[in-house]
Amino acid sequence: MFNIPILAQTDLGEAASTAASGATGIIETTKEITLWEMIQAGGWYIMVPMAIMSVLLIYISIERFLAINKAARGENSFMQKVKEYIHEGKIDAARNLCATTDNPYARMVEKGITKIGKPLKDIEASIENVGKVEVSKLEKGVSLLATIAGAAPMIGFLGTVIGMIMTFNEMRIDGQVEIQALSGGIMMAMVTTVAGLILGIFSYIMYNMLVAKVGDVISKMETTSLEFLDLLDEPGK
Repeated sequence: MFNIPILAQTDLGEAASTAASGATGIIETTKEITLWEMIQAGGWYIMVPMAIMSVLLIYISIERFLAINKAARGENSFMQKVKEYIHEGKIDAARNLCATTDNPYARMVEKGITKIGKPLKDIEASIENVGKVEVSKLEKGVSLLATIAGAAPMIGFLGTVIGMIMTFNEMRIDGQVEIQALSGGIMMAMVTTVAGLILGIFSYIMYNMLVAKVGDVISKMETTSLEFLDLLDEPGK
C-alpha cells in the first residue's frame, strides 16, 4: 500500500536533482559579454558613426580645453606695465610688450595702441573687432560638441528602432517566439541606446564646461579693453 507514495517521492527527488544539475549547468555556461562583442552587437552602421563622434569629442575637448586655458592665463602685471609705458610716452615699448605677449588681451590692446591719436570711438571699434575675432577663435569647434550631444542619442534611438524591427521580423518569419532568434535585435536595440546616451551626456557636459570657460575669458577681455580705454580717456591723454 505504501509503495506508490515512496516511488513518487523518489521520482520527485530525481527531478529535483536533475533540475539542480540543470541550474548548475546554466551557471557554469554563463559568459560575461566583452566590450568588443557589445560593439559588434550594435551593428557597424550605427557604431561606426558613434566611434567617429567619440574621436571628435575627445579631440575637440582636449584641444579646446588647452587652448582656452592658455588664453585665460594672463600676467596680472601686463596692464600695469602698459599703463607705465603709455604714461611715460613709450608707445613703442608698450606695443612691443603686446606683440611678445601671446594672449587675446594683448592683441586687443596692441590694436588699440596702433590707433592712438584717433578718436576714442574709432579705437573702441577697432578693439571690439579684434575681440570678436579672438572669441571666434576660442569657440572654434565647440559648437560641434553641441551637435554631437544632440545627434548621438538620436542615432542611438535609430539603432533601437532598427533592432526592434529586426526582432519583430524574426517573429514574423518564424511564427514562434524563440529567445535565441530574438536576442540579436534586442541586443542591438539596447547597446545602441546606451552608446548614444553615454556619448550625448559626455558631449553635453564638455560643451557646457567649455562655454563657461570661454565666458570667463570674454569677461576678462571686456575688463581689459575698458581699462585700456579709460587709460586713453584720462586727462592729458
